Amino acid sequence: MATTLRKINRLAATGRAAASSFSTSVTTATSRRLLIPQTALYNTRNNTFSYSPQSHCFSSNNTITGARNCIGCNVSYSTVASAARNIDEKDLPQSNLNYVPKDVVLYQYQACPFCNKVKAFLEYYDIPYKIVEVNPINKKEIKWSDYRKVPILMVDGEQMVNSSDIIDKIFQRMHSDSVSEDAETQKWRRWVDDHLVHVLSPNIYRSPSEALESFDYITSNGNFSFTERLVAKYGGAAAMYFVSKKLKKRHNITDERKSLYEAADTWVDALNGRQYLGGSEPNLADISVFGVLRPIRHLKSGKDMLENTRIGEWFTRMESQMKPHRDATLQGS
Repeated sequence: MATTLRKINRLAATGRAAASSFSTSVTTATSRRLLIPQTALYNTRNNTFSYSPQSHCFSSNNTITGARNCIGCNVSYSTVASAARNIDEKDLPQSNLNYVPKDVVLYQYQACPFCNKVKAFLEYYDIPYKIVEVNPINKKEIKWSDYRKVPILMVDGEQMVNSSDIIDKIFQRMHSDSVSEDAETQKWRRWVDDHLVHVLSPNIYRSPSEALESFDYITSNGNFSFTERLVAKYGGAAAMYFVSKKLKKRHNITDERKSLYEAADTWVDALNGRQYLGGSEPNLADISVFGVLRPIRHLKSGKDMLENTRIGEWFTRMESQMKPHRDATLQGS
């Protein structure tokens, strides 16, 4: 703790020195914006998974808004911000980590990459949660909500939507005094939403047999009747097989497996010899990549990926970082 306080005191002193060199024209409001968490830069992402037999499309609109740097900052402030980001999370005051939601319910599809991204975040931070498996055909489990996609996360009665927004909101509440995440983390979180997820569907639903394999979870999850299970499994698999062909064309994918292997090795190259992108501990980019890849782990596409790329060791390390799901109650509608 003494070491931590010394680090923070040194940063504070440097910050005061840098602040004295700011132009007097910089307003108090502008100064406050300098430390707005990265959450503000991600608040228009639409990282969702929606199955609709009528539209046959996934929704994944990714828009980043806001300015990267505030007018009035000089080199001295940039130096302070860079130094602040180098403080490991464990060196931050523990009061920042006291936020623990009491009642968390995730409305999901078991195979949805965006839902699994949220689950990976909750499990890494050991936040207990309940699961409601949503019927992908009639979505009766979320009929109470105007939002008709998943994931939906109910946190102490508050509805949260959009996987990246959900993670940003909870992370910010847990780390209310932390500075914005570094540019490398931002870059790879965007890569997950803009590229990696688009590679997955053409692989998961590459053939009719692989599409059926991905919908096997329907037979054992959710509060569905026998008829609903059959319709969801076979109807969903057939629809997603054709959807995957459209997505393959839309994203200029000529070889599904090759694109998946290249994405996996691109991520390993980004690690550059580190255990995790975050260094000795995973950061939000690590959690996002692991989360969207985890639902294919035991599918043919995931097995092929682990056998034909260098991602296996990192993936195993990430699995060891996940805390057991401590509230395994599967709720019905």
